[in-house]
Amino acid sequence: MKKFILSISLLIISLATVSAQDNNYKGNYKGTDTKAAGVVNNHENIVTEDINQFKNTPEVFQHDKEQLQTTLTGGIPMGRWNEGLMFDGIAPSDHFVSAANWYPNTETVKEDEIRIIFMGSSPLIRPGQANTSILMQFGNGKNLVFDIGEGAVANFVGAGIALNEINDIFITHLHVDHYGSLPYVYMFGAWNGRWNEPLRVNGPSGSEPKYGTAHMVEGMKSMTEWHRDAFDVFPIGRGWEIEVNEFDFTDDGGVIYDVDGIQVTHWQQSHCKDGASAYRVEWNGMSIVFSGDGRPNKLTAKYGANADVLITEMQVEVVNITSQVYGVPPVLTRYTIDTHHNPAYAAGKLYNDSQPRLAMATHTTDDLYANNEMVAEVREHWDGPFHFGFDGVVVNVSKEKIWVRDGILPDYPNATPPQQGTMVADNGGLIIPEPRKKREDMQNQYIRDMQYDESEYYPEGYQPELMETWPSDKPIFVPTEKIPSSMKRRRADFDEQGNFIKTK
Repeated sequence: MKKFILSISLLIISLATVSAQDNNYKGNYKGTDTKAAGVVNNHENIVTEDINQFKNTPEVFQHDKEQLQTTLTGGIPMGRWNEGLMFDGIAPSDHFVSAANWYPNTETVKEDEIRIIFMGSSPLIRPGQANTSILMQFGNGKNLVFDIGEGAVANFVGAGIALNEINDIFITHLHVDHYGSLPYVYMFGAWNGRWNEPLRVNGPSGSEPKYGTAHMVEGMKSMTEWHRDAFDVFPIGRGWEIEVNEFDFTDDGGVIYDVDGIQVTHWQQSHCKDGASAYRVEWNGMSIVFSGDGRPNKLTAKYGANADVLITEMQVEVVNITSQVYGVPPVLTRYTIDTHHNPAYAAGKLYNDSQPRLAMATHTTDDLYANNEMVAEVREHWDGPFHFGFDGVVVNVSKEKIWVRDGILPDYPNATPPQQGTMVADNGGLIIPEPRKKREDMQNQYIRDMQYDESEYYPEGYQPELMETWPSDKPIFVPTEKIPSSMKRRRADFDEQGNFIKTK
């Protein structure tokens, strides 16, 4: 073994010596120093400064049009970048940092596009998948949220969305896996910067008032009484206010939102109980449709027709296998699908009847045993573009192109500072409200006296000045130019000089 290693070492030394001696190589490229462009034909030592002299010289650089065309377009069949069974218009855009992945806070939504981010996608919450939630970001700077299921907030944070930016929420129906994160957004969005605007929630009515969105919100406010009172020692301002737009769930095709050129219409979904809805979002000549949960129905085919992106829920029909995977009796799975949900075969028919530019499925578990089965079932009826909308999936939509990527969401992200653009007052600044309460208003003196004195736990030489009372007894006004740049980075709110350019 030692002899073998010694032989290899001698061979390497020998080759290095030959290379050092053979200095007359006249090949197609030979760099001579850091500025060298290399050897081009017989012109040795062409450096960067010489390129302008030689680039138009046919003897030096290629000028034959046929060879140039072949070289520059080789591998692009029929003038298209794609090949095989890919579809026209399903293509990445030039402004992407990566065509394979989306990285938070690296790309601005272009003025003529919509970006969709799936923040949750599973009916059964688990570490790899949150409950259903979809963020739609528009080129005019607006964000709309469709459903806000349990666990989805973690993906919003990972995607670089500030807590106070999670607003204008549209709930499809009142199953907990579609609104379970609403209390968290309500509480912590107000604590983290939603000081000067209310939380805005849209959702359907029910067959009785107690089954409607407004009643659910009132119940949430009752449930969070202790939390809200405790947080009143912080600047909250209007953060505890909620504007509820409860629309008549039977008003198929009714417009429930029309702001800044974005229009949202709704219709009924067949989801076992009255009060489930689907949505169509239209902006700038484009449309995104989200069916929410529900059995396949002709209303969604009607109102979802020719959408740019049609997003449905989807369930795989391998009930016996699923029962073994999830420990659910087969009869319970079968009964749940047949009364509440959209089988993959039916989704394929719905896509074919609606003819979207891109069909997508969400509210389904991301499982290796099931995904290919669902694709095969969809293909029974639909042979157009299709993707799954699992957690972190990002879709960029323009009139010319649609492209789907995996979002690279970190497991332990730094939270995004609250963004203040939509809340800057017309007088050119931000108001930080005064807290409504102090600790002594809600906590007895006895338990405060039981606290350790800070001298008992801080080391010698380290004695921070404790802040046990909010430092200002009046609201604080911050002029626009004084707002930290990290809090006003959204393109639609401020110009490059940090001047406020858009009121809500």
